[in-house]
Amino acid sequence: MTGPTDRPQRWNRLLELLAETGRLSVEEAAERLGVSPATVRRDFTALAEQQLATRTHGGVVATSVAYDLPARYRQAADEPKQRIAEHAAGLVEPSAVVGMNGGTTTTAVARALAGRTDLANAAGDPLTIVTNALNIAGEMVLRPHMRTIVLGGVARRESYELHGPLAERALAELRLDALILGVNAISAEGGAQCRHIDEAGVTTEMVRRSGQVMVVATADKLERSALARICGIEQVDVLVTDSDADPVAVATIRAAGVRVDVV
Repeated sequence: MTGPTDRPQRWNRLLELLAETGRLSVEEAAERLGVSPATVRRDFTALAEQQLATRTHGGVVATSVAYDLPARYRQAADEPKQRIAEHAAGLVEPSAVVGMNGGTTTTAVARALAGRTDLANAAGDPLTIVTNALNIAGEMVLRPHMRTIVLGGVARRESYELHGPLAERALAELRLDALILGVNAISAEGGAQCRHIDEAGVTTEMVRRSGQVMVVATADKLERSALARICGIEQVDVLVTDSDADPVAVATIRAAGVRVDVV
């Protein structure tokens, strides 16, 4: 049997098997995927670092977080999204106060931050995550070297995000060093946009409270439009996107004064 050679595909298959059985041994996973035990051990370690599984002697067990999340959050990020996440996470200062909205890309960034070993050994104040996303908060709170602040509000079951006056009122009392912002669309003309008006209110307030705004978006989000505007392009400092991005779209956004990192 030939197993999936693409790392995210293997991770997603491992998570599917974990959801079915609750635990996996190295030998069982290697047989089911048709890969070497050494590959499985590396995959198990990576999943544990992202809090998607718990490492045990000779295998892994599913975490309660992995059981409870919707399927799109249980899955490992695909390769472009993972590159974006790791690059964005590497730009965050160890003692920063970082805001994050919900979504699969910001979730991948949060997991990449959680996997940074230097944060556990950093002196001074811990990295602080301020989020309206319940799934991100649920994963980050398990990290003893990180502080997690959850905004109040009404929860949307579709995105696990909290929104409404309570969330916006909580933000009014906070100051963020940086915001890692997931979007449904971004363009020089339309700025950063999302699909839902209620989410836009909270994320717009996050932008107002942030010293730096970093948009994380896969190539398909560039030069598109969505229902609700979060902020103008002039309020975006950095865009991290993947190498499939249209060079013309990248050049247009750069011309608007945004630093664009293509990874």
